[in-house]
Amino acid sequence: MRRNGFLLVFSCTVLGAIAQILIKTGMGHFKPELWALVTNVPLVTGYFLYGVNTLMMVLALKNGEMSRLYPIIALTYVWTTLLSYTLLGEHPNLYKNIGIAIIVIGVAVMGRGGKK
Repeated sequence: MRRNGFLLVFSCTVLGAIAQILIKTGMGHFKPELWALVTNVPLVTGYFLYGVNTLMMVLALKNGEMSRLYPIIALTYVWTTLLSYTLLGEHPNLYKNIGIAIIVIGVAVMGRGGKK
């Protein structure tokens, strides 16, 4: 069951990053009109994926150890940054890359603690 929780939370990090990229893309087509919002496929899809993400987190945290699973969510920042580099054409820099490395190290360190 713990492994399932870990896989669900890890999947949430990827899904959350994809949702953020879709929302960012959808905001490029944003118009403050109801029909324009409803037909903005990237924006609607991004928010839908956030909803799915939330349901998956509830399932993952139901039986898992929160202090071990929740830090994994920080990986969403890593995936979002990497997707921003590749899909949105954002430029990497030393500080962003150091931040990614610190997040990954932090998740690994926090994941080592917990019940045996």
